[in-house]
Amino acid sequence: MDPILEHLPQKVLLSFTFGALGLALFAIAFWLMAKLCPFSIRKEIEEDQNTSLAILMGSVIIGISIIIATSIS
Repeated sequence: MDPILEHLPQKVLLSFTFGALGLALFAIAFWLMAKLCPFSIRKEIEEDQNTSLAILMGSVIIGISIIIATSIS
C-alpha cells in the first residue's frame, strides 16, 4: 500500500475533529462577546449602522480565528 494513503483515514478524521473543535471554540467566543457587551450588537450594527462596531467585531473575529488556527496546528 502507498505510504501516503496508509494514514489517510486517520488524518481526515483528525482534520474533521480539529475543524469541529475550532468552530465550537469560535462559537463560544462569539457568544461570550455578545453576552459581555452592555448593548445589542445586532441592533447597533444593523439598525443604527454603527460601522466602527462592525469593524471592531470583525477584527476580534479574525483575531480569535488566528488564535484557534495557531493552537490547532
